[in-house]
Amino acid sequence: MNRTELLIRQSQQKILLLDGAMGTMIQRYKLEEADFRPAELKNTSKSLKGNNDLLSLSRPDIIKEIHAAYFEAGADIVETNTFSSTSIAQEDYGLQRLAYELNLKSAQIAREVADAYTQKTPDQPRFVAGAIGPTNRTASLSPDVNDPGFRAINFDQLVEAYMEQVNGLLDGGADMLLVETVFDTLNAKAALYAIQEVYEQRDIPLEPEEGGIPIMVSGTITDASGRTLSGQTTEAFLISISHVPLFSVGLNCALGAKELRPYLKVLAEKAPFLVSVYPNAGLPNEFGNYDQGPDEMGSQVKDFLEQGWVNILGGCCGTTPEHIKTLAALSSHYSPRKLELELEDTL
Repeated sequence: MNRTELLIRQSQQKILLLDGAMGTMIQRYKLEEADFRPAELKNTSKSLKGNNDLLSLSRPDIIKEIHAAYFEAGADIVETNTFSSTSIAQEDYGLQRLAYELNLKSAQIAREVADAYTQKTPDQPRFVAGAIGPTNRTASLSPDVNDPGFRAINFDQLVEAYMEQVNGLLDGGADMLLVETVFDTLNAKAALYAIQEVYEQRDIPLEPEEGGIPIMVSGTITDASGRTLSGQTTEAFLISISHVPLFSVGLNCALGAKELRPYLKVLAEKAPFLVSVYPNAGLPNEFGNYDQGPDEMGSQVKDFLEQGWVNILGGCCGTTPEHIKTLAALSSHYSPRKLELELEDTL
């Protein structure tokens, strides 16, 4: 049985546990500028501190430790350290040329740790999700309030960058691709188009049931308006991406579990795919930190589980292995959401 078949089987038997925040864990190491500099960038003049994706090259030991901590806490899936590993995002550091290498190395690191834990617990196989972030530019909105028609990026540029990222993730051994933290659906559609292009080039089926590499999408509701940054409701977001045979669709970031509840309910009722959710540890305080502990987060997520809304559960900003351990223990008492919907019957 290959890894995609294993993943499908596991998703039918249990609620799959995704890991928690990478950035929150990296902050615990209190790293300095030198930690972000691999040998080939030792003399680069621009500051690289804060470019967390670079740690896959400069401090792979730290990234391995973080992945292992989440697997130890009970995660079934860890995300690669590639949220900002497109040439577009890396341009801020003048490191566009490293995009493919960052994705390749990050996926290899996660693959190594996942395989080690699969050997330790063969009854709980572990998986790697190739994390594809939204980039720091939006295709739908102008960054200049005085020029609403201006765009800092176009669709073709996004596709090109995403194709490079996807190739690196696949070459590194990712089991699935996760287009996450979607605040502009046009960016996500560019990522999905890029994935389809790469799959066609590599002769990879789109359908996981036909041997394809699963595709996951996770959107972000930015505030109490219930919309993405580019203005879509949850239902509109779902419709916009449903042309692709996704493995799962879900929500993450921006809000805590309590605030995400009404929007997760929409996906649970409408989506013809598995549903994922990985909320923040509550809302940030005045210093931008997240104070919600594992027990409080668990008590809010419990409602999702009791309602039968979830197939894949994890944590975003502010969450740690302690949060994932609590969610793993809690979710083990509940069955995954049943997938019995057809899109045309629900939208």
